[in-house]
Amino acid sequence: MDFFLVFLFVLLGGVFVFGGLGASFLIAPHKPGKVKNSPYECGEKSFGSAWIQFNVGYYLFALLFLVFDVEAAFLYPWALVLRDVGVAGLIEAGIFILILLVALVYAWRKGVLEWV
Repeated sequence: MDFFLVFLFVLLGGVFVFGGLGASFLIAPHKPGKVKNSPYECGEKSFGSAWIQFNVGYYLFALLFLVFDVEAAFLYPWALVLRDVGVAGLIEAGIFILILLVALVYAWRKGVLEWV
C-alpha cells in the first residue's frame, strides 16, 4: 500500500510536468525571429567571442561558498535536536566543523580567497 502511494505521487508529478509542457506547447505562440533567437546578456548587447578564459579563482571561491553554505544547512537541523543527541552528537558536530575549518585554512594558505 505504501509503494502504491509513492507510485501515485510519481505518476501525478509526471502528469503535471508533461501536461504543463504539452499545454504550453499547444497554447503558446511560436513566432521565432532575429531578436527572439539572439542570445540575451542581461539587456546588454553581446560583443566578442564567448570562448574566453576565466580566472579559475572565481570557481574555487564559488565552490568554497557552496561548501560552507551546505555546512550551515547541515548544522541547522543538528542545532534543533542538540538536546536529543547529547554529548555524542556534540562531538560529531565538532569533528565536522573542525574538518571544515582545516579545509578553510588550507584554502586560505593556498591563496584561493585572494581576488587577484
